[in-house]
Amino acid sequence: MTLAVPTPPLRLKTPPARQGVIWVRQGFRVFSARPLAFTALLAAFLFGAMLLLALPIVGSMLVLMAVPLLTLVFQLATRAALDGRVPTPALFVAALRGDARRTRLLVQLGVGYAIATLFIVTFSDWVDGGAMRALEDALGSGRPDEVQAVLEQPDLQLGMLLRLSLAALLSLPFWHAPALVYWGGQGAAQALFSSLLACWRARNALVVYGLGWALLGTLFALLATVVFSLLGSREMIGIAALPAGLMFSTAFYASLYFTFVDSFESQPDTTSAIEAG
Repeated sequence: MTLAVPTPPLRLKTPPARQGVIWVRQGFRVFSARPLAFTALLAAFLFGAMLLLALPIVGSMLVLMAVPLLTLVFQLATRAALDGRVPTPALFVAALRGDARRTRLLVQLGVGYAIATLFIVTFSDWVDGGAMRALEDALGSGRPDEVQAVLEQPDLQLGMLLRLSLAALLSLPFWHAPALVYWGGQGAAQALFSSLLACWRARNALVVYGLGWALLGTLFALLATVVFSLLGSREMIGIAALPAGLMFSTAFYASLYFTFVDSFESQPDTTSAIEAG
């Protein structure tokens, strides 16, 4: 299979709905080719996030700023794997090195994403009256009665739905924006707008893509529940969920590159090709 590698100038494509299933499959395929390398990328980010969260006040802001960089790094990693190279955590540095303008724009995207996310959290807390934060505190206390009391609050479900909806909307302009800055040479505002347009054009494929990941997670949960219940080891379900969650998350990030190359194409005279096997 041959994949086009976009280079400026880019133009939008409209992938069919069935492409969503292909993206999921491609994510697992490229992950299975370099499972340790891809897992090390996500583990490095999570470790770095833990260190940043230890910083007062600015720690959470820095972690949020790094999320767009994480998506770009995984796209660079997927492209490296398709080229036959082994991706390493050094890509976090390589993504920000070399072009000062590009680095500045990626930082701008990170700041914009962090501010927008903090707004969503603050607004949602106001709408649900702090019910979500109360649930987090109750879960941390380990007292079932407190958890049950919070779950019965009528504003909790509204707050959860609002957070998920706003987070999904926020992901659309940032879905392709880092790659458009890095490979497409676009400015921050143009990249956000282009990403939003591309996601709208690919909305059917993205819906199938999201449903595919949700279905896989649900099937794994059901299978794990049945297997460990038959073995009389239900306590192992939570333990098995940790590596499975890491695997699914890593494969998801590895698949982002394919959503990009199938949503944009270069002009005919500027397209190169990568052999994906």
